[in-house]
Amino acid sequence: MIVEHLSLVDFRNYATAELSLHPGPNVLVGRNGQGKTNLAEAIVFLATLGSHRVSADAPMVRDGHEFAIIRARLSHGERKVLAEVQLNRQGSNKARINGSPSKTADLPRYAHVVLFAPEDLQIVRGDPSARRRFADQLLIQRTPRMAAVLGDYDRVLRQRTALLKSARARGIRGEGLATLDVWDDKLVALGSEIIAARQRLAADLQEPVAAAYAAIAGEDHRPQLEWALSVRGGDPEEGEDAASAEESSALTATRGAELFRAALQAKRTQELDRGLTLVGPHRDDLILRVRDLPVKGYASHGESWSVALALRLASAELLRDESPAGDPVLILDDVFAELDSDRRQRLASLTAGYEQVLVTAAVEEDIPAVLHAHVVRIVAGTITDERATSVTPIPADTGATASAVPTATTEIGEEPDA
Repeated sequence: MIVEHLSLVDFRNYATAELSLHPGPNVLVGRNGQGKTNLAEAIVFLATLGSHRVSADAPMVRDGHEFAIIRARLSHGERKVLAEVQLNRQGSNKARINGSPSKTADLPRYAHVVLFAPEDLQIVRGDPSARRRFADQLLIQRTPRMAAVLGDYDRVLRQRTALLKSARARGIRGEGLATLDVWDDKLVALGSEIIAARQRLAADLQEPVAAAYAAIAGEDHRPQLEWALSVRGGDPEEGEDAASAEESSALTATRGAELFRAALQAKRTQELDRGLTLVGPHRDDLILRVRDLPVKGYASHGESWSVALALRLASAELLRDESPAGDPVLILDDVFAELDSDRRQRLASLTAGYEQVLVTAAVEEDIPAVLHAHVVRIVAGTITDERATSVTPIPADTGATASAVPTATTEIGEEPDA
């Protein structure tokens, strides 16, 4: 896949922005705070329906405005797709594909992106939420329908937790909260599907992560991935994992649902006391190991970076192997400044062969020569293309016309019902 053109309206520091990109490496150079990462973030949003920097959409809307628009012309071989999303401060986002209203959950079907960023170190060193976010964003790209499953789970979780808090405030205990069973059923149905999908993902990533780690680090430290599941007892969110050795293997959907339901019953008293839902994929953790030791707390800085990069490279390889649309776009956002010279060269050589690579850097000299091609300079939100060409943002072969594309002040139309 190739991103041919990116247009922004009221996104972050950009009132408007137009960026043409080319096959192969593209370099965005500018001092920190000029808007390089904002361009990368916009492309990533189309692929993952989220940001790698913030958990909510509102911060991406320019101050003083109610919505932002991201619009990108994507090339899948001979096929052109115009993907658009309107990010709203309040209410649901809206999307268009080739000028026609679409579900936002459909965007990852067309946009395939893998991002490398300094924040990736938090995947291996941060709290469990960072690892869950990494896994879920990859799940959405791999299987776009999982966006709806994850969204539905989050809504049910909020409703169930609100009920628990209300019951705690009113002093209701035990069997006095029969309506909780209805929410349990919904939580189990959605949550067991997420658990099974995450475990399949970890298994499928195992070999490519090991290969990528060896290529980046130059050593074989036997990296491993395994989910610690709250349905098996304990609370991985709080560092407790009560899984027995015989239960450490992947769960079938049926067995996962059985364990989930039993764990909810076992934790009900605690949940009512605390007003929290203590069981489910929102409490799970992806355990990463090298040399048979947890990366978090044991790995060196260099080993931690190697694991983080290996996770991203393995993600790219997985999407590359499974997608009929070709390679995902690789975005390396200010990563080279974080790496030693050896890892810079290794990462550059491993990514240079992808159909399109977007590199951002504050210092141009940090970028290895193999990736130093088409250069765009960013200064205070102003984009200067050193190889500017005349590119229209309207795809020629999809039937879209200029009137189908929102202007800077036009809201995207209503999203159709699911």
